[in-house]
Amino acid sequence: MADRRTNLLGMTREELTAFVRGIGESAYRGGQLYRWLYARGASSFDGMTDLARNFRATLGEVARVSAPEAVGRRRSADGTVKLLFALGDGLKVESVIIPPAAAFRGDAGEQNRLTLCVSTQVGCPLDCAFCATGTMGFTRNLTAGEIVGQVIAASREAERNITNVVFMGMGEPLLNYEATMKAAAILTDGCGISARRMTISTAGRADRIRRMADDGARVKLAVSLHSAVDATRTRLMPINRKYPLPVLMEAVEYYYRKTRQRVTYEVIFFEGVNDAAEDVRRLVALARRVPSKINIIPFHAIGFAHPGGLGATLRPSPRMEAIAGELRAARLRVMVRMSAGEDIDAACGQLALSGSASPP
Repeated sequence: MADRRTNLLGMTREELTAFVRGIGESAYRGGQLYRWLYARGASSFDGMTDLARNFRATLGEVARVSAPEAVGRRRSADGTVKLLFALGDGLKVESVIIPPAAAFRGDAGEQNRLTLCVSTQVGCPLDCAFCATGTMGFTRNLTAGEIVGQVIAASREAERNITNVVFMGMGEPLLNYEATMKAAAILTDGCGISARRMTISTAGRADRIRRMADDGARVKLAVSLHSAVDATRTRLMPINRKYPLPVLMEAVEYYYRKTRQRVTYEVIFFEGVNDAAEDVRRLVALARRVPSKINIIPFHAIGFAHPGGLGATLRPSPRMEAIAGELRAARLRVMVRMSAGEDIDAACGQLALSGSASPP
């Protein structure tokens, strides 16, 4: 029988205040619940020790705290941990805890952080050629509570606070805009993670990039770019048919004008696809249009997901390091991401529930 009690996880401070007032309690109780849920990560009302016993009893009758449950985990040789979460309806998603030493090569600032890569959808509808998640198809969006719950559970797993959150796991965050932005707001206000330490990565939903700007979103924006040539990007990322590069870049420029925030471009270089001299020249020209940085991501094999078409033929470019040097010589800011968790299929593009985790 379905549990009809209201799930409080994923509610904002204002929503919790309205909820407690609706059951005849004082408004300040909403703030207490908010702190217990997010600052302290409480998973039950019994543990909320500064709440009156009768209030806890009432909550138990009308409300619940239902979070994604970690049902498995795998640990990489480099310290990366992939968590498998079961959702309330039995569906599953993955998150990845990326340890300080496995973030970016040569970036001392990154070495002091603990990053969580969170999922926003079960599967993904975009079918990018280099991403295993796309081979799953799309099932549904996650709720704000299911997104925030991944962060709270990962902090318990790591036995320390998550300092950075990247919305780069399973799914396209901007296709689940409301829940993603609500989760980001709760993580900032409730969990104490600075908006400057959160990044939303999009495959190129130009309309939602504009909406981020109009809404005054404070989280960072990363664009999964992979080519500055329209035809090539369309081969790699079918979303480019709907939002081709001129449309995407107009949205990025609009975003920068409104927010004054530097944009990150994410690029994987594939042998014979996007690693020629002309590809690099076009990338340099595009990256100079607004203040930006380029994150170069090594290609991670996704053969275990049995991709079709172009995805089955992609190979990493042997010119990746040389291209990084060429981009730096063009006075662009360039970071080369490490292949964190590749041995457990937890690296960028590899999340697909394939051998995802061992039981806890």
